Amino acid sequence: MFDGIDWPQPWYASVRAAAALAARHGADVIPAFNAHAAALGLVNHCGLPLHFVPQATLPEGTAYEEFIGATGGVPTRDNLHDFFNGLVWLTFPSIKRELNALQAAQIARDGIGKSRGPARDAATIFDENAALLIVCEGEEGAALVDALRNHQWRTAFVELAPMFGTVAEVWLFGHALMEKLVAPYKAITAHTRIVTAPPAYFTLSVAERHAWIDTQVAHRLQQEGLSNAGFTPLPVLGIPGWWQAQDDAFYDDTTVFRPKRNASTREKA
Repeated sequence: MFDGIDWPQPWYASVRAAAALAARHGADVIPAFNAHAAALGLVNHCGLPLHFVPQATLPEGTAYEEFIGATGGVPTRDNLHDFFNGLVWLTFPSIKRELNALQAAQIARDGIGKSRGPARDAATIFDENAALLIVCEGEEGAALVDALRNHQWRTAFVELAPMFGTVAEVWLFGHALMEKLVAPYKAITAHTRIVTAPPAYFTLSVAERHAWIDTQVAHRLQQEGLSNAGFTPLPVLGIPGWWQAQDDAFYDDTTVFRPKRNASTREKA
């Protein structure tokens, strides 16, 4: 199942270290994940030790997020989707904990209906399909953010390409997004959370950057909550250096690099 993962690709940089640790335990990922979680001292938002359990442990009629909140157990199937989910738990545990806390609180309040509601919907999108764009605070970072939010793709990915890897970087978070990229195709698009960082952030080691991101994003989720309005679309293979043929024809493809729809366009649609 894991042989098809091209680990050197930049989109797996966020979970590569956790995957390497898991690989030491062989093909059975649950014991590997549990050993790592125990070593890190991970707990859920109720203070219960976080651990990974077979999917069959989840009682019928109990919501996945509710179960994690009540037991600390993360139901895990033997597939790529749940494999990447476990790696994200081990890499950004504070963010995952806050997302689970939000989901569990909404379920406790409203129950499980046909619709998740806006808060749970945003948390699910974050959990499944988010990327984290870290940009240096100041005018340069603001220019990149403005270009992306306005779908000025050539400005963001061509004119401002030197920013990526120096004062801007993308870390994938969503486990479904990582699963899609096992067989990459041009239209894969992330829901991106933009995080501004001080210049000192870009001097940190990878492990220190991940720790900073985990703390900062979790704190902001706790303080600000979450809504779909906070996401910016990002065609991930357009990120400079993330695909081999980023020429004019590549960025001219408006089925992927779509112009921003204005209010009048939305009304006509």
